[in-house]
Amino acid sequence: MQEGELNAFPFVISGAINFCMENLNLGRQEFGDEKNKGNTMTRLEVSALLDEWISNERLRVHVNQVGKLMYSWAREQENLDEENAWSWEMAGLLHDADWDKWPDQHCRKIIEELESRNIDPEIIRAIASHGPAYFGVEPRTKMDKMLYAFDELSGLVHAYSLMRPEGYLGMELKGVQKRLKEKSFAANVSREDIRDAAERSAVPVEDLIRFIIAHQTA
Repeated sequence: MQEGELNAFPFVISGAINFCMENLNLGRQEFGDEKNKGNTMTRLEVSALLDEWISNERLRVHVNQVGKLMYSWAREQENLDEENAWSWEMAGLLHDADWDKWPDQHCRKIIEELESRNIDPEIIRAIASHGPAYFGVEPRTKMDKMLYAFDELSGLVHAYSLMRPEGYLGMELKGVQKRLKEKSFAANVSREDIRDAAERSAVPVEDLIRFIIAHQTA
C-alpha cells in the first residue's frame, strides 16, 4: 500500500481519528462502581462483543494490536500477574469497540455496555480517557496513560509497516521517527496527541516506538 492509499483509508491507522470526533465530551470523570473492582469479561465474551460490534477489518487489527501492547507492557514493565494484565489487555481490545457502529457516540456506547456488565471501573475509565481532547476525561492511572500513549502511535507504526515490503521485519526507530515528522504521512494520526500522551506517561516517544516495534505484529 502506498502513502496516498494510507490516507484514503481513515481507519487504517488510528483509533482516535480526528474527523467525527466533535461533541464527544462524556461530561463526567467517574465511571462504573467501585464495588465491581476486579470484575472483568472473559476472553470469549470480549471476542463475542467485538464480533458483534466490529465488521471493519482494519479496526479489528487496530484493537488487537493495542490490546497486545497493553498486555505486554503490563507484564514486562509493570510486573503485573496474568489476571491484572488481562484487565489492561481488555481495555486495549475494547477502547474503540463502538467506533464502527456508533462513531457519533464513541466511546459512550462501550462505557454504557461495560457499566451494565458491572465491569471494573478502572478498565472503564481507561477507555473513557484514551482521548482526553475528545472525551474530556483526564488520564489518571498508569493504565489510562499507557492506553492513551499506545493508541495513536500504534496506528502510525502500523501505517509505516504497510509501506514497507518487509512489514515489521527489520523496522528501525529512525524510520518511524522520520514518518512521525512528516505531517502528510498518516495525516489522521494526531502528532499533538502522541506528544501529549508521551508526556503524561513519562515515557519518551522514542521508547514507546521501540516497544511497539518489538511487540506489534500485523
